[in-house]
Amino acid sequence: MSTDRLSDRLAGHQPLVLGLFRIVLGLLFASEGAATLFGVLGRKASPTGDWPFWYAGVIELVCGVLVLLGVATRGAAFLSSGAMAFAYFTEHQQDGLFPLQNGGLAPALFCWGFLLLVFFGPGSLSLPGLLRRGAPSSAPAPGQAR
Repeated sequence: MSTDRLSDRLAGHQPLVLGLFRIVLGLLFASEGAATLFGVLGRKASPTGDWPFWYAGVIELVCGVLVLLGVATRGAAFLSSGAMAFAYFTEHQQDGLFPLQNGGLAPALFCWGFLLLVFFGPGSLSLPGLLRRGAPSSAPAPGQAR
């Protein structure tokens, strides 16, 4: 199999793989927010209104669910990417240059993953796309048979 053929076959699956990437990224981000806000998944809840952690938890949960569903993906991903850049530079960067040194690997990966979604969009399997696919393409004119 030539590399051109392989590249063409892989390119045909890009929307599906991008959609799966979006779903997993949104689920992981929403679980971070749920853990911060509600004290689940082995984490202690952040006190309500505690800056910046409680607010970050709200962004993580809400934007994570939006990204997971593929609803307002680009806007939610933009806000999420910015929140993770803020978290990285205010909470982690002071402890070392590289994410492995400063414990900021998750915020760095989330930041770049969400930035990717800002530019590439939701891919397939988004809720709006699935609803559009299930809706009739056009309604028949009055008096016409379906």
